[in-house]
Amino acid sequence: MKKIPERTCSVTHEKLPKKDLIRIVKNKELGVLVDETGKVNGRGVYLKKDIDVLEKAIKTNALGRSLEIEIPDSVYEEIRNIINN
Repeated sequence: MKKIPERTCSVTHEKLPKKDLIRIVKNKELGVLVDETGKVNGRGVYLKKDIDVLEKAIKTNALGRSLEIEIPDSVYEEIRNIINN
């Protein structure tokens, strides 16, 4: 039986399979970006693919606190597009 990698959502603190999460990375060269491959170097946090969780993350600034950086609105829009597709 193959082990399914799990990660914790930084907003809901649920342990979920990696495929059900979106990774957001803070990288020295690139700044803050959405990592769809899961392989970009840098400090990463995970967010559940749920529009309600995204809204809570925006409201509480959970991603900004976890990464210790200001999250641009463009990153939130990119996450919203990924969730809606």
